[in-house]
Amino acid sequence: MKTINRRTFVKDSVKITAAVAAGSSLLLHSEESLAAPAGLQFAQIALPYAYSALEPSIDAMTMEIHYSKHHAAYIKNVNDAIAAENISYATEKEFFTNTSKLSAKARNNGGGSWNHNFFWQVMKPGSTAPVGKVAEALSGAFGGFDKFKEQFTQAAIGRFGSGWAWLVNDGGKLKIGSTPNQDNPMMDVSELKGTPLLALDVWEHAYYLKYQNKRADYIAAWWNVVNWDEVAKRMA
Repeated sequence: MKTINRRTFVKDSVKITAAVAAGSSLLLHSEESLAAPAGLQFAQIALPYAYSALEPSIDAMTMEIHYSKHHAAYIKNVNDAIAAENISYATEKEFFTNTSKLSAKARNNGGGSWNHNFFWQVMKPGSTAPVGKVAEALSGAFGGFDKFKEQFTQAAIGRFGSGWAWLVNDGGKLKIGSTPNQDNPMMDVSELKGTPLLALDVWEHAYYLKYQNKRADYIAAWWNVVNWDEVAKRMA
């Protein structure tokens, strides 16, 4: 029988330990590669313009705080809720279709995340009255652009407390309405149903630095930055 001295034993033991560790590492990576892909994660879109781009209708400080603080917090909080509550929905649509099954944290922050991503995109520097198919659709549904503006403005002014005003496509029919807090028309709990085409945030944090309690003034100024090209894309 071959004699193994202490030095040889230690050296061999180190080699075996290293080999086992390497094998474990390879096994771990192999298991990770076979694991199911991660579930839904909300992400904050890049703001399509500078914070100051919507001046004077929406001031730069409000835009910066709104985007970098409020919206960013919604994104973080909904993703925390998804992880903590093991929410397994694969898409935002599925998430909102099952809002009634979600916690208040997931519902409110999921809505806040999606609503703001949408809101940034339906605004742009400078705006004129819509033309083409958007103008025709609004005229057909509401009797003209001015009447549409009146109804939408009233929905925004009339929303008690915090919430949103919306233009939606509900099965081919255009509708105007509002939702409370961070709810949106895609949620199964919403009274207003449809595919969002245009939205206005009427939470006080969206306008209070510039307009204080004058929500009507904020809404009137907001019409100057509506991105009708984006609305047209969503109508297509």
